[in-house]
Amino acid sequence: MKVRVLLFARARELAGRDAVEVEVPAAATVAELRRRIAQQVPALANFVNRCGVAIGGEYSVDGNTVPEGAEVALIPPVSGG
Repeated sequence: MKVRVLLFARARELAGRDAVEVEVPAAATVAELRRRIAQQVPALANFVNRCGVAIGGEYSVDGNTVPEGAEVALIPPVSGG
């Protein structure tokens, strides 16, 4: 299945676009989605594991399944001072 992943802040800058479409197997986990993003967009390979992944507006952990048609967002870590 294809998953559209929205990119924000540094992830958007590294990828040079605001979203990517990633092909994953049915019932793929967030961890598998991260691997596929890193393969498809090499500029994100060293960054994607530091990002949060939100599915349907809620943060997900690597073991969660990505449902078909879900809104997915890659959210970079926040820093400030």
